[in-house]
Amino acid sequence: MGKASPNRQTQDKSRGDTKPCEPLIRCLKILHEALNVSSLSAMVSRLEIMAKQRGMGSHLSPTETTCYLTADMFYLEVLLLPGGEVEDVKLAQHGEAPVSSESLLQLLKSKKFEEFSVKLKGLSSLYNIPGDNETKIKVYTALQFLGKDLQKISHLPRALRECNLQVDMILNGRIGYLTAGSEGIPMTIQYYISPSDILLEMSDSERGSVGQLALVTVGPTDSTHKLQMASVIPQPPQLDAQGLPLFSPLCEVLNEMMPACFQLKLQPPLPMLSSFVEKLSQITDVAIADADLQWAPFPQLMMTLLGENGGNKTWDGQDAHFLVPLPGKEIHSYVLPGAAWEEAALRGTLMSTIPFTHPAHVPALLELLRHQCAINTLLASCITSLRPNPGPVCDLYCEVLPESGSSLSVTFHLSDSDSLSVLLVNVADSRKLTCSLFAVGSESESMAEYVSRVLKRCMSIPVTMRALNRRLSKRTCGEPLPACSATISTADVSPASPLPMSCEADGSLSSGSGLESIGIPTTSSAVFSQDAMGPDTTATVAESAFCLPVAEVNTNPTANPYPCASVCVYSHWMHNNHLPELI
Repeated sequence: MGKASPNRQTQDKSRGDTKPCEPLIRCLKILHEALNVSSLSAMVSRLEIMAKQRGMGSHLSPTETTCYLTADMFYLEVLLLPGGEVEDVKLAQHGEAPVSSESLLQLLKSKKFEEFSVKLKGLSSLYNIPGDNETKIKVYTALQFLGKDLQKISHLPRALRECNLQVDMILNGRIGYLTAGSEGIPMTIQYYISPSDILLEMSDSERGSVGQLALVTVGPTDSTHKLQMASVIPQPPQLDAQGLPLFSPLCEVLNEMMPACFQLKLQPPLPMLSSFVEKLSQITDVAIADADLQWAPFPQLMMTLLGENGGNKTWDGQDAHFLVPLPGKEIHSYVLPGAAWEEAALRGTLMSTIPFTHPAHVPALLELLRHQCAINTLLASCITSLRPNPGPVCDLYCEVLPESGSSLSVTFHLSDSDSLSVLLVNVADSRKLTCSLFAVGSESESMAEYVSRVLKRCMSIPVTMRALNRRLSKRTCGEPLPACSATISTADVSPASPLPMSCEADGSLSSGSGLESIGIPTTSSAVFSQDAMGPDTTATVAESAFCLPVAEVNTNPTANPYPCASVCVYSHWMHNNHLPELI
């Protein structure tokens, strides 16, 4: 018989060899344990790897029941069971006793190791200061005293302007809506929220915080700064004419010169005009390095931040055209002339970090940030993903021009008029917005007052122009003005919660106009502090400032009649969520 081929011999041998390869089995077992973390050794190994990735140390206790993840300014205790399950996770920051962390525990129990590693990174970033441990301890101490002083300022009593306590704290509080830091998340300040954000928060309670946030942190600097090592607010606090405490000079309290300063980290980054950036440095006396700032025409920054730039990060200087859909299938056209927005004084930058050295700087900084946010909200209401095409016929054509750093004009043409009209919008601060109208047959002050009140309530140029257009059209046609130009569909409102709409004799919206019923509240004279947000609230709110509860507003979404991306403007959000037509 012929000799068997080598391939045949190999096949026969593999068929007869049923003994498993032990080294391979051991490797597979180790890989299985590592991937599923189903043993004590696998969990310890995974914790050690994550600690090493974040520049931390790690070691196992002699009893092999606790794994320690250590850094210069904090450490974690991970209590383990014999099978590798996690029983508890305790976090100890410098000078503090270990405290159980439910969020960190759940991440390890759910084996969400990537998210746990991100938490470790956040904890480490809190102390990202060059120097030895002594310097880091001093910086951490200064940050702790800053946080305590900010809380003291936040708790000072003040007049209530909005019926929604949290919204009032955000828009009017000296320190905004303050949330203490925990588990790697620094102290957070919510300092501005637009009407559209209020509605989004009302419709989705699980959405989390919306609007503009600032994280209170510290950061390294090239030069040294004098930072507090004790509270600078005497007890009991003495208030000045603005209701702010009188601060002790830094030279009269414990302080240290450090290669660091406090920071407000803005989330998301805020487009700021060059004039506002200069005011930041005037408040803090800390120079903002121009090399860290990238200047661009302001509309470009807004479009980039809103995601409406179509991936194009450059401003070609041409006119920017946008279509804004409104309730009732109404469409406006808005043009931002490129040449008008190219002036050097109207250039801006995305501001992400604001350095400061004293708690007294924070109230003034927040007021400036709110002022810029109000300007940005108005401009953003005209910017959408829709571009002109031969299809739609617009109900109103407008041109938006900058008049100064804090004012703009809207030029428009009424279909039944031979002349152009202009609405001049002046934003003195985030709470003081005034309108001047230059149009035929609109000389009365009541019209300007009416437009100003509508604008302040909705913070949307398209919604305001829609209301103005209707009123001017009625006057031009000689029709008598009704008691109010706003209408409400009973199909859009719960029968148990009627929304009265009324106007004063001069045409301005009254406190019972119904705007407050969807979360845009009216003024109240009640007095409260941020303590009122807790269970021991002592605030009293006037009955006239009552807001409709969230549950009584119908927020069932309806089909979008416009095939476009979501538009973050007040009017469009109301339309898509079947809310009552207010203007």
